[in-house]
Amino acid sequence: MNEENEPIIETEVVVDTVTGISLQDYGIALAIFVLFLVFRKLFTRYLFKLIVRLVNKSPTDLFYNILLAYEKPLRAFFAFIGIFASLTYLPLPEEFNEVMMDVFRTIIIVLIAWGLYNMSAASSKLFTRIGRKMDIELDEILLPFLSKLLRFAIVAMTISIIASEWGYDVSGFVAGLGLGGLAFALAAQNTISNFFGGVVIITEKPFTIGDWISSPSVEGVVEDITFRSTKIRTFAHSLVTVPNSTLANEPIQNWSQMGKRQITFKLGVTYSTSRQQLETCVKRIKHLLHNHEEVDQELIMVRFDEFSDSSLNIFLYFFTKTTDWEEHLEAKENINLEIMKILEEEGVQVAFPSRSLYFENDEGKSKGEKIDYTDD
Repeated sequence: MNEENEPIIETEVVVDTVTGISLQDYGIALAIFVLFLVFRKLFTRYLFKLIVRLVNKSPTDLFYNILLAYEKPLRAFFAFIGIFASLTYLPLPEEFNEVMMDVFRTIIIVLIAWGLYNMSAASSKLFTRIGRKMDIELDEILLPFLSKLLRFAIVAMTISIIASEWGYDVSGFVAGLGLGGLAFALAAQNTISNFFGGVVIITEKPFTIGDWISSPSVEGVVEDITFRSTKIRTFAHSLVTVPNSTLANEPIQNWSQMGKRQITFKLGVTYSTSRQQLETCVKRIKHLLHNHEEVDQELIMVRFDEFSDSSLNIFLYFFTKTTDWEEHLEAKENINLEIMKILEEEGVQVAFPSRSLYFENDEGKSKGEKIDYTDD
């Protein structure tokens, strides 16, 4: 019997000699850690789900969002608190306990920052709730921008607090950052101007992703907006990357913001058209537009405008209800064909650029002959 217990006694003596802690203390510490792991599993599987159900019945989503953000930090907290309780039970030296307390406080700070980091995600409902409260419209551009900015601030503050917790002087570090930032700003003026150009575009929102825009630099559909540049897909299907500082200082036409789409042109008819025919054509074209289902009725102008060099010009100005390019062209084609039909029914011909030449006889009198030809 004594021979069987001899290896166990020898091992215990070795451990006790090396660390000064008995195997029994190690076993109790391990049992404490396992107990907290069991609590963690019970909390995750039962208690947390129960709390989520109770919070779901409340009129506000704030607590629900907070719980979701802190779900993983709370799980990690049970594991860390188990390790801390186990180490606290062991008769460790006083110096080790002081270091352990600093580590524990650091872990608590990291877990709190972890939850805040999760809450500041672009997909978080807190942003939309705050936007509604403050009457701020948040879209797919502004949300990621605010999220990244807030997350950067959380990480920076966490590092600063942890450094202060371990006794480091963060004031000198911040001052160094200020001087370094000044040197960096002087060396990267274009990058910074592009960044602030991106801030202007994101906050003022002259356009957003998916909009059709045109500027002196480029025309196309916006595909992406970053801190430095904006990517635009042109109608030739090439991808153009424009610095934000350039777009922020240019006039931008946002064609996607059109409520209706303009059609305007001059219709030239021949000088052989009589006054009565011209008046009838103007009235019938105006009646056509006022009764066309694709034409916006707010502003329609059809007028005999001018006596041109080779034609009598009728001015047309109106809008289609649709802003879609293909549907707009289809409506425009239909209207043009209807106008041609009116001209044919009234016996009026469309004029083309031409000039008339008159020949005189030897006595200087005109014979009244002329030849028409196009300017081409």
